[in-house]
Amino acid sequence: MHYHSTRGAAPVLTFEQAMLTGLARDGGLYLPETIPTLSHADIAAMAGLSYEEIAFRIMRPFTGDTFTDEEFADLIAKAYAGFGHAARAPLVQLAPNHFLLELFHGPTLAFKDFAMQLIGQMFEFALKRNGERVTIVGATSGDTGSAAMEAFRGLEAVDLFILYPHGRVSEVQRRQMTTPSEANVHALAVDGDFDTCQGAVKDMFNDFDFRESVKLAGVNSINWARVLAQVVYYFSSAVSLGAPHRPVSFTVPTGNFGDIFAGHIAKQMGLPIEKLVVATNQNDILHRTLETGVYKTEDVQPSISPSMDIQVSSNFERALYYAYDSDGSAVAQQMNDLKTTGEFTISQGAISHLRDLFASGRASEAETSAAITRYVEQHGELLCPHSAVGTHVAESHLGTTPMITLATAHPAKFPDAMQAATGIHPPLPKRMADLYDRPERITRVAGDLAAIQTIIKERI
Repeated sequence: MHYHSTRGAAPVLTFEQAMLTGLARDGGLYLPETIPTLSHADIAAMAGLSYEEIAFRIMRPFTGDTFTDEEFADLIAKAYAGFGHAARAPLVQLAPNHFLLELFHGPTLAFKDFAMQLIGQMFEFALKRNGERVTIVGATSGDTGSAAMEAFRGLEAVDLFILYPHGRVSEVQRRQMTTPSEANVHALAVDGDFDTCQGAVKDMFNDFDFRESVKLAGVNSINWARVLAQVVYYFSSAVSLGAPHRPVSFTVPTGNFGDIFAGHIAKQMGLPIEKLVVATNQNDILHRTLETGVYKTEDVQPSISPSMDIQVSSNFERALYYAYDSDGSAVAQQMNDLKTTGEFTISQGAISHLRDLFASGRASEAETSAAITRYVEQHGELLCPHSAVGTHVAESHLGTTPMITLATAHPAKFPDAMQAATGIHPPLPKRMADLYDRPERITRVAGDLAAIQTIIKERI
């Protein structure tokens, strides 16, 4: 299995190389040359299997000869051993034909744990085998950073730096990033918004002298391994509702497009998905783009669902690549337009293709809060603000096909929003009960590339 860049001008890599590299040297994102497909019988045979067994069957065709079967199965087992639910990603029924996929039972209470815990195991194994050490730099709007901290802290082969927008994440999210005491992990509070952080990470990858000097690697959802790990729970949940014998639909609260793109990969692999619904908050660039055919950035408006406060959705580039029939030069031109003008217009053929693949909707702040209140009162279900965005949008797309809405984080990560909407202050799980008592390590830094690079060089 080989991987190529969405912009068509970077070396073709193996799975291991693509995983350790993250962003391609031409600025693009890696995708597999082909998408393995599973037969009706292959998918049906997943019924009754553990999450780990399904994960092995879904991901193994993508990893080539990077790991043996035994090695890969062992890495998967280690990755999910610390999850707080035996099913890893259990389903809860909300209403007739509407289900909630709980993705918050990992170590940091967010869906990012599914990918990050596995990536941590794969990175450490591959780097130790090769006698290498890397510097991982990532940007976060909240959950990616804490999941990365938990996955990589204390590992011998990795230095980790997480950039998060100062004052724009919840207190729980911040503390999860700033309280780990291990010397190899660092939280940098950047002046600006998430797009400032994400832009700095991309600029570092495109600064080849810096990239080589610190042996830069990335674990944001620009990393294909992140997307791949998220494909698994589409299969596990769909099979539990009767797939492949009947279709299912998914609504995904998303800002960076990685989680719903994983659903698209699941569909390409043969999972019978009827609808993939993009759910956005008031920072609704993805919804606007699908409606208008114009991707135009606006100022980020802080919200009670901060992990979705994004205007530059990196993984949308992967969807564009397929929409332009794998034309890397067309994608490169669109991305250049975005960088220079803040917008680009998608061709008629490409936007038609995207509209065939994805439906969309948005939830305002008031609608998000109302959904949190409504689901407690009517269903006894306490939803985090991101999950509430998802359920609100999903309600407009319910039908005879089962709809699965992804619950992306535990409500205790957003206590202020929960208190305001419901009067309930959800407690943290016991294993995290002392989070507010742990000392924090915070480094405040200007949203300036040179300043961030200086700190990284000083600390590795």
